[in-house]
Amino acid sequence: MKSNDRLLKDVVQDILRKYRLEDHLEETRLIENWPAVCGPMITSHTSGLFVKDKTLFVKVDSAALRQELQYRKQTLLKLLNRSADRELIKDIVFR
Repeated sequence: MKSNDRLLKDVVQDILRKYRLEDHLEETRLIENWPAVCGPMITSHTSGLFVKDKTLFVKVDSAALRQELQYRKQTLLKLLNRSADRELIKDIVFR
């Protein structure tokens, strides 16, 4: 390998850093981890997940489940942030 050759991984990391896309990539990964953290039952009743200003927004199709998720919010926050290996979100809003 020549001295000016770089690994593709390093080049991609530099691009993500330069254009400040690292957090967006991490947020996408966090949303992809939702089914693993919440399980199939909750996943089947939630949709429209997105992150804005360190808040995860989740559409829930059942008022009863929305209330249950509200009770579990702190646990879900911890599990989701743990899956991202850092504090990526500070709140969850269930709609």
